[in-house]
Amino acid sequence: MARAIHSMIRVLNEERSVTFYEKAFGLSVADRLDFDSFTLVYLSNAENDFELELTINKDQTEPYDLGNGYGHLAFSVDDLDAEHARFEAEGLAPRKLVAFAPDGGEPIARFFFVADPDGYQIEVLQRGGRYH
Repeated sequence: MARAIHSMIRVLNEERSVTFYEKAFGLSVADRLDFDSFTLVYLSNAENDFELELTINKDQTEPYDLGNGYGHLAFSVDDLDAEHARFEAEGLAPRKLVAFAPDGGEPIARFFFVADPDGYQIEVLQRGGRYH
């Protein structure tokens, strides 16, 4: 059986991205591997073993073009309303809270989105049901 261990995104500025993910999701640097042309930074927290890998290409000076194929990362939280308020207080510019109710039925999820410094979209979901 396979186990997911990390997801990688390319970022322009290591310090700015590490600060964002620490402030927003409590992720801290688990490892940092520095090479001649790039650096890999692995971020994690005590919630689980899954890591976010930041790749910083040293010759990259322009923001990355995220194209039309990128979807989003997702994090679940215990108290969505409190997290939304905290994101606002931290100046992280969360978008509005949404109750997702397909076909007008009962809501199956509550969430908001926030963009990281490189424009990657991140969904923050109320923990529960399939979103634990």
